[in-house]
Amino acid sequence: MAHDVHIIGGGLAGSEAAWQLGRRGVRVRLSEMRGGGDMTPAHHTDGLAELVCSNSFRSDDDEKNAVGLLHHEMRRLDSLVMRAGEVARVPAGSAMAVDRDVFSREVQSALEALPAVEVVRERIDTLPAAGSGAGLTIVATGPLTAAALAGSIAQATGAESLAFFDAIAPIVHHDSIDMDVCWMAARWDKGGKDYINCPMTRDQYLAFHQGLLDGEKTEFKQWEADTPYFEGCMPIEVMASRGVDTLRYGPMKPVGLDNPHWATAEHPSGRWAYAVVQLRQDNKLGTLWNMVGFQTKLKHAEQVRLFRTIPGLENAEFARLGGLHRNTFLNSPRLLDRQLRLKSAPHIRFAGQVTGCEGYVESSAVGLLAGLMAAEELAGGAWSSPPPTSAMGALLGHITGDAEADGYQPMNVNFGLFPPLPATHKKQRKEAYTTRAKADFGAWLSAIERVPA
Repeated sequence: MAHDVHIIGGGLAGSEAAWQLGRRGVRVRLSEMRGGGDMTPAHHTDGLAELVCSNSFRSDDDEKNAVGLLHHEMRRLDSLVMRAGEVARVPAGSAMAVDRDVFSREVQSALEALPAVEVVRERIDTLPAAGSGAGLTIVATGPLTAAALAGSIAQATGAESLAFFDAIAPIVHHDSIDMDVCWMAARWDKGGKDYINCPMTRDQYLAFHQGLLDGEKTEFKQWEADTPYFEGCMPIEVMASRGVDTLRYGPMKPVGLDNPHWATAEHPSGRWAYAVVQLRQDNKLGTLWNMVGFQTKLKHAEQVRLFRTIPGLENAEFARLGGLHRNTFLNSPRLLDRQLRLKSAPHIRFAGQVTGCEGYVESSAVGLLAGLMAAEELAGGAWSSPPPTSAMGALLGHITGDAEADGYQPMNVNFGLFPPLPATHKKQRKEAYTTRAKADFGAWLSAIERVPA
């Protein structure tokens, strides 16, 4: 099939871009190397939009949370990722978590059902040259771009991509968790009792903390030695090295978790643990649970030994152990224009994590925008960006010029990217951001052409 847009990469961003274009009748060739004889260090299947780290799209609260607001805006633009997420949804309190296998199948089947979209299993090694007749290109290869294509991108940009490490959390079989020790609850019971909680006394926590420091770690390869970590996906042992209480104020925070198994006589501090390990449901069946915030670079045998010292996980069976892979991304503020086009080759757009956004939802949102931009360009229209007061507009602004090019780092969507508000009471500030964003985004949306439902 002849195509108008070639999308390279069938992850979240590439799939979302293909959906937005295909729904508008734009002919798309979606190239994905998995399934064509190639695989990345982090993927396990050849399914489109496979989730390789957490199964959570984070908060779904669109009244007080920036990522929840991004969910809201994507739904209003008929996002495929949000559609599939609802079908694959599993309990996670106020967060949106999914069964990763169901999610991938939903995305793939939706794209394969679009007549205008052709999914091709092939590895693309070079960027198309201008005037080659290849049409527009969207590169959405993500943080694990294959070496040959990464080299072609580096040659085209005249600059080396930055890099950071992204660590993966372990997944535990539910029937191996001791629920006589653990209990179900969310912090302050917010959103329901959707998390399994493993309590620790002070002595247990200190021993576990020391174990993280002493545990044998994955050795770095020479080309990885100077790669920094992204703060939003910090390995747990790196957090532990920052201080004995760092974890207790992070993923092992015990506040708001009242343990019904502990009697006051046995625990002088009452029913409150010194630290808590939380697990979140990972699939619809509830058979798999991931250890929240426990991304790690410990060696596999060390993970099994140490994590089985956690109360309630003494007999834990792991469906997947933690891992570590190297991510790459562009210095987008320097290299891309306001429409995500490569300044030196404007027939090429970039989308997703390779642009330096961080997170599943953010990656999908940038893919969505790239698809809309390409559709508008092909139609001969004038692109109008979402307002900077919206989640999409703020994220796009960060990527394409609002951030400092020197020291550019991946960023999750957050209210710090939004234009500041007038002085507002602290408790109402987040609501004020979302109220303004929804009004401005709605006005922008009414002014652009929509695909019929």
